[in-house]
Amino acid sequence: MENMDLNEQERNRREALAKLRELGIEPYPAALYPVNATARKIKEEYDPEKGNLQDIVIAGRIMSRRIMGAASFIELQDETGRIQVYIKRDEICPGEDKTMYNTVFKKLLDIGDIIGIKGFAFITQTGQLSVHAKELTLLSKSLRVLPIVKEKDGEVYDAFSDPELKYRQRYVDLIVNPSVRETFIKRSQIIATMREYFNEAGCLEVETPILQSIPGGATARPFITHHNALDIPLYLRIANELYLKRLIVGGYSGVYEFAKDFRNEGMDKTHNPEFTCMEIYVAYKDYIWMMDFTEKMLEKIALKLHGTTVVTIGDKQVDFKAPYRRMPILECIKEYAGVDVAGMDEEQLRETCNKLNVPVTKEMGEGKLIDAIFGEYCEKHLVQPVFITDYPVSMSPLTKRHRSNPALTERFELFVCGKELANAYSELNDPIDQMERFQDQLKQREHGDDEAMYIDMDFVRALEYGMPPTSGMGMGIDRLTMFMTNSPTIQDVLFFPQMRPKKTPGQENVGKKEE
Repeated sequence: MENMDLNEQERNRREALAKLRELGIEPYPAALYPVNATARKIKEEYDPEKGNLQDIVIAGRIMSRRIMGAASFIELQDETGRIQVYIKRDEICPGEDKTMYNTVFKKLLDIGDIIGIKGFAFITQTGQLSVHAKELTLLSKSLRVLPIVKEKDGEVYDAFSDPELKYRQRYVDLIVNPSVRETFIKRSQIIATMREYFNEAGCLEVETPILQSIPGGATARPFITHHNALDIPLYLRIANELYLKRLIVGGYSGVYEFAKDFRNEGMDKTHNPEFTCMEIYVAYKDYIWMMDFTEKMLEKIALKLHGTTVVTIGDKQVDFKAPYRRMPILECIKEYAGVDVAGMDEEQLRETCNKLNVPVTKEMGEGKLIDAIFGEYCEKHLVQPVFITDYPVSMSPLTKRHRSNPALTERFELFVCGKELANAYSELNDPIDQMERFQDQLKQREHGDDEAMYIDMDFVRALEYGMPPTSGMGMGIDRLTMFMTNSPTIQDVLFFPQMRPKKTPGQENVGKKEE
């Protein structure tokens, strides 16, 4: 990078870098640094009466500093939080040479630099728990200026909050916004809680292919790529359902996977082309059992994260305590749209959509027309967790027909705050019925629906060997994290969301002038 591309502060930092090396100080040392404490651990364990924690080794980033002659204070931030460090010239420079304090610390270190401190815990005269430094080590010199984020009385202001910069430069966002770090910690806790719940139920975590010759398991538009050695097209998976069900055929009683899925579709506040979906399949169960299983899991997650089942989502208080309401989709449409669509054919459904002012396209078949009415009139009313059940066959090509009504299927979708959170079935295990539904999907594709499913003959062959009665459920981890952390967009719960190309230059320098 040419110096003319740098602002004044960045040039000053590079000059400081050169001076550090002239002094024989390596700004990026390779050796292990023996950290034995964190900001949180010190705050939790220090007892002023005992005077413990006398041999502390901590490391972190300088977030603020107050230089006062021969003594100074800095605020050091690590993964767990911040703690004040007291630095006295004659303590870190006990001999005649005061270079480490007078030159290195006062003139060559900057906010954002990562340092190590060896010392002991104590309480200052103003009553603040701090670390008294006996030794200071530079661990990494920061060459860019951090945004200034101010905090007073627990309130953050002047935050690094521009969405464009936050998502493109998540590393900066994580440094200066503790609440963002906490969101991703909770995301990890959600996955860990789910994994524990599934393992306790006797299910096996598995991995299935991301590159697939036939994109199956969902109605969506796939990404396509090319395998050079085999000279064949391959697709990034849109779902892992069909592979997981092959494993049930193979003899496993329960399998699950946290899968990266990809759909070549639009981007908005709740959709990213790359996303994480958990799918689980359990033999000898049905969709009624899966409803019970799902609501108990969500109750467990809420309690783990919040200590209560009541979670704030936007301006609403949502209670994840089981059991949840259960409502057939046709009854839901009748209640909120005022029409009975049971038994309607495609032409009648189109007429109904026109009367209800529901936007439709000529490619939409019966299933998508019903879904359009449901989306327009019903979803917004489904705030508290509710299982919408018993979908028409045309909406559910992989679902077993309802045991008491063959026009319907044993399927549920879980809705929270007007959004689908989970989708589950009593799985279709009749290979002849499955083949007929694949053929119907093929007709829809020929009719112009590029999201209709492909025919997967190998999956049909697997079913022909016999799959036991099985219930399966898929849940979007990103959306679940949005709900459990009260995050308004999917971009807020993905470390590195997909972004549109930059339209304007000059976004490299995210910092402000240091104060």
